Amino acid sequence: MTAADGSGSGDVPRPRADLLIKDAAQVLTCAGAPYDAGIVENAWIAIAGEIIVSVGSREAVEATVDCAEAEVIDAAGRVVAPGFVDCHTHLVFGGSRVEEYAAKMSVSDPAALRAMLGERGLKTGPMATVGRTRASSAAELFDSAAARLRGMLASGTTTVESKSGYGLSTASELLLLETNRALHANSPVDVLSTFLGAHGFPDDMSRDSYLACLIDEMIPRVAAADLAEFADVWCDEGYYTAGESGRILAAARDAGMEPKIHADAYSYIGGSDLAAEMKAVSVDHLNYTPRTVMRALADAGVVGVIMPALDFAVKHPRPFDARAMIEEGMTLALATDICPGCWVESQQFVMALACRSYAMSPAEAAWAATRGGAYALGLRDRGSIAPGQLADLQIWGVPTFEHVIYRLGGNVVEQVVKRGRVVVDHVSPCGG
Repeated sequence: MTAADGSGSGDVPRPRADLLIKDAAQVLTCAGAPYDAGIVENAWIAIAGEIIVSVGSREAVEATVDCAEAEVIDAAGRVVAPGFVDCHTHLVFGGSRVEEYAAKMSVSDPAALRAMLGERGLKTGPMATVGRTRASSAAELFDSAAARLRGMLASGTTTVESKSGYGLSTASELLLLETNRALHANSPVDVLSTFLGAHGFPDDMSRDSYLACLIDEMIPRVAAADLAEFADVWCDEGYYTAGESGRILAAARDAGMEPKIHADAYSYIGGSDLAAEMKAVSVDHLNYTPRTVMRALADAGVVGVIMPALDFAVKHPRPFDARAMIEEGMTLALATDICPGCWVESQQFVMALACRSYAMSPAEAAWAATRGGAYALGLRDRGSIAPGQLADLQIWGVPTFEHVIYRLGGNVVEQVVKRGRVVVDHVSPCGG
């Protein structure tokens, strides 16, 4: 990095840039209307501290910002985008389900799969992960999640939502949320926590007893320790009813956690209607959501979180309809849903699937993976490149942004800037 020359005229004091990104072939500002990538060509970005202070042509930036002592990243021939905001993850869990996943490639019958793996002493499904998570130490949970988080950062993700939900006991759920807090404190990535004790029902408690535990014990404990910004529930056939979900989320909201809902993943039982009624921050999955409910969600301002990699990993029998959601006016976010059944760290891969399999344009996918993700977390200070926004950026080693959905299975990220500081650098030393 080198110093940049810059001067302006007039007596109005100009902010002093600490970091300058110059000559980007394209900057995806994502700062305008939904799904508009807001491309600016041959652009400069000036950053002071953690905040973006100017974006535009060299002349416009140098006229408003003192760039004389700024460190410089030469982005000539490259693309700058907002850092990805991954708004739905199950980042912290114990073990893996690799044997189950591999076996599903050739065994489609669930009963036959359980029998085959049972002969090896292996359980299947989410409850297998609950057992492995409960058996893991705090250090093991932290170390495995931190490794995944490093992979996500290297792929351009700068903000992550992380759910509990693989503990299904008060002590285990609190430990998962405490692990989120430790990840946030020990990584450049901002980690926001969601309490998802209502991810299933444990084998060692009755349904009614566990519901009472969620509402009367877990939620107050989580709130007292200030361990979660959000609360979530899986409202689907075989999981929580709409009535149960409403009780849980109302209690959580009263305790200071805003509601998010897993809904319509494998059935339509009213979860998405509940999301609209409660004006939830987001409603996630949406495979079986009727168009009338899509319109209600749009009118209520509820962000829809869609996860192409999850549909891909489970070979979902009914992929969600992203185009219908957009046509009905919904604001969409893309997320990885990283979990034992969908181990994907790259939002780039998610974007590629969204475009190839769900008829989203590259611009729509880019917006949904950045600003849409921020909206799904109630955040208005990131997800776009504009003055006043956090300087959370990624620089791609490609000439146009469409390459991110074209270069399948790769990683186009060369540098990541988090809160104004370069935290990933695959091209050091930086040009200037």
